[in-house]
Amino acid sequence: IPPGTPLTGVVHTAGVLDDTTLGGLTPARMDAVLGPKADAAWHLHELTRTAPISMFVLFSSLAGVLGNPGQGNYAAANTALDALAAHRRGLGLPGVSIAWGLWGDDGGMTGGLTDADRSRMARSGIDPLVPAHGLQLLDAALTAADPLVVAVAWNAEGLRERAAGGMLPPLLRAMVRAPRRAASASAGSAASGGLVGRLAALGQSDGIRLLTTLVRGHVAAVLAHPDSSAVDADRSFSELGFDSLTAVELRNRLDAETGLQLPATLAFDHPTVTALVEHLQRALVPVPPSPMQALVAGLEQVERQVADSDEDAWAGLTAILHGALARWGGAQFGTSPEPADAVAIRVDAASDEEIFAFIDEQL
Repeated sequence: IPPGTPLTGVVHTAGVLDDTTLGGLTPARMDAVLGPKADAAWHLHELTRTAPISMFVLFSSLAGVLGNPGQGNYAAANTALDALAAHRRGLGLPGVSIAWGLWGDDGGMTGGLTDADRSRMARSGIDPLVPAHGLQLLDAALTAADPLVVAVAWNAEGLRERAAGGMLPPLLRAMVRAPRRAASASAGSAASGGLVGRLAALGQSDGIRLLTTLVRGHVAAVLAHPDSSAVDADRSFSELGFDSLTAVELRNRLDAETGLQLPATLAFDHPTVTALVEHLQRALVPVPPSPMQALVAGLEQVERQVADSDEDAWAGLTAILHGALARWGGAQFGTSPEPADAVAIRVDAASDEEIFAFIDEQL
């Protein structure tokens, strides 16, 4: 740096995206995102600690403040910038981290966003920043008293929709007022009178039709389709245009709709609308066990309880089981059951291994 033009400030704007769900993160993908953000910022901090600079500005992201599905590495990198700004303030040095929202231009880090991505962000309560508005927010951030500021064009309608669905992050809940009734209905959608109650009142085929309509509607919304007519229930989600991020959004929507806690891999485990509907049907309206299944479950419960019983209890229970087996055998083959006293004699003479081997053979 020439002495005639000394360094007076630092503005760190570097960033790299490599979005994936948690299962897809690798050390290499973490390094690719953390390096330009966290490592580079720390080097700038170390190199300028003694320099008489008047500003040290870090371009962070809202992902570090609120989190964002599929951006675990990016969120961590930006949180490191936020922490560095606070660290510098603690040392008496200038420092501010600006957690930017979405910018409206089509270049840079937003160049790869699709219409579905932008629609999803609008539904989350974030509008794209136009340059003039963004520069105004930058000017305000440079004089901020706090080391971390958030610079976002909020979409009030999107925030209200998320609040009504019970999906608004706690940090943003003071920004909008959700209708109490709507929020309550969403939170209790799987309770009495909600989705479970509606399904219970329908037959299986009608219930499947209801769930199919519901899931197709959410799929269409996630993919930014005007309606569900383009959603083929038997096409795979990947063919419909899903990726790991849209799969997580669909899971979040169905979590709120059903009251279930569904896995992030839901759209991959059940890769079509039809398969997903069948899974939801089983989870929301479990099929009652058959008489034989109930009987087997009862016997398994008896077996678990016997394991903790004393010898007298074992002997008594074994006599009961032998008597029952003898009666069942007589009913099945038309023979007379063995007298109870004979059973008792055989039980007394048998070892534990012989008793349980006999029971296993009969069952």
